[in-house]
Amino acid sequence: MSPTPEGGVSITIDELLCRMDAAGVDRAVTWLQPPYRRDLDEANAYIHRATEDHPDLVRRCLQEYGFYGVKLNGAQNAFFIDDPHLSLPVVEAVALAGGILAFHVGADAFEQTHPFRVAKIARTHPNLPILVVHMGGVGHADLTRATIEFAAECPNLTLIGSAVRAPAVLAAIRTLGAERVCFGSDTPFDLMHVELARYRALLGGEVGDDEKAAVLGGNIARLFGLSNK
Repeated sequence: MSPTPEGGVSITIDELLCRMDAAGVDRAVTWLQPPYRRDLDEANAYIHRATEDHPDLVRRCLQEYGFYGVKLNGAQNAFFIDDPHLSLPVVEAVALAGGILAFHVGADAFEQTHPFRVAKIARTHPNLPILVVHMGGVGHADLTRATIEFAAECPNLTLIGSAVRAPAVLAAIRTLGAERVCFGSDTPFDLMHVELARYRALLGGEVGDDEKAAVLGGNIARLFGLSNK
């Protein structure tokens, strides 16, 4: 989320709520998309205004849902996600706080966000829940197979199938089980209602109703300690 659309690569709170309503989505996992400008004062003020304009939503986030963890995006911000000076102190802090960690893992930043770097962190912190966003997809190259193999060795990794090819999602479900894979829309880069329809079509006939419900919301609700109703 950002105060400006940034040429279509970010989304405002009003647009996010509109897309959620159109797709029939009750809750969404979201994080800040830093605006491409030197002065962040306006962005910070925008977040403040959002809390003022939507007090009930914010109150529910704080009191009922809570804030769950931290996402590190080495592709967007140009760093190695296992950098001992930049990333690992954050990882340690999240682990100590009992939070959840999320990483952008994609072939668009092959070295910085390679799945083997996430696997190193997962092995060091076996009790830390880690979300593998894009599961090695994103871009012309593809690291989904490597990501699935590492996830098979690290049970604390959960794959978020956003901006990833359909066969890779099915391969992950068949290899790891439906409880280790979550739907992701990659909003605003993709359209939420279109991606949700794609997943429903993809899973239909491939998995049972309980597994389908788990992938489409049950798994992430369980990880975040939410009621999936």
